[in-house]
Amino acid sequence: MNVLKILKKSVIDSQFYVSLMGTLFAVFFMEEQNTFRYPTVCLIFITYFSGYLYTKYQYTKHFFKILLLNAIAGIICAMLIYHNHNEIRLLKWFIIVVLGLLYNSFFLDVYIRKIPLLKVFYVGLVWALVNCWLTLPQFNLPIFLISFFFITALVLPFDIRDMKSDTVKTFPMIIGVQHTKNIAYLLIFASNILAILYLDLNYSISFFLSSIITYILIYFSENERDDSYFSFGVETCSALPFLFLAIMEYF
Repeated sequence: MNVLKILKKSVIDSQFYVSLMGTLFAVFFMEEQNTFRYPTVCLIFITYFSGYLYTKYQYTKHFFKILLLNAIAGIICAMLIYHNHNEIRLLKWFIIVVLGLLYNSFFLDVYIRKIPLLKVFYVGLVWALVNCWLTLPQFNLPIFLISFFFITALVLPFDIRDMKSDTVKTFPMIIGVQHTKNIAYLLIFASNILAILYLDLNYSISFFLSSIITYILIYFSENERDDSYFSFGVETCSALPFLFLAIMEYF
């Protein structure tokens, strides 16, 4: 039991896990588009990790340490882009970082997370831009929509988890838990249709298998469930397409 608590605190609560899941989601599309490169993978992970640390610790006594860490991470990311990519990639990365800051920053009077109902779509937007724009020479609309619908659906269960503590109006508060789940189901369905139409066969199958598990986890999402159900179970869904693909290619 102590091992599980240590694992949760050191991996899941540290923001390492969500950053890894986001990175693997991006790797899935990089593989599909034949754009996989290790420097890009490192760039994405560092960007996610530093961004989530900033969001979590900006109101704590550790903020200045995190700010310093973010500055170092930013320099590392800029160097990765400079040595392995080009100025356009640097501009894309910078725009995505700015979008992340607009999501939740204490120095703004109104930031995205304070705007009712917008949060779920905004998270989907940023993750989708990483997959369809940052890692590719040109903006890819199908990958954007697949990513946007899928990630937006995954954010909704977290609104169900937080519906009694959120200070901003969310979908579960306004339309109820069941209707929120129905929206998530529709978004997953839309992302699957697009995946079948635009992704190669193995990738669309992997995405479909991932969606089945995602449907199940959304179905059983309730406010009373332990936080681990969401921060580990639901969070893992974004890495499932890559994991199913790896299993299929291995066998």
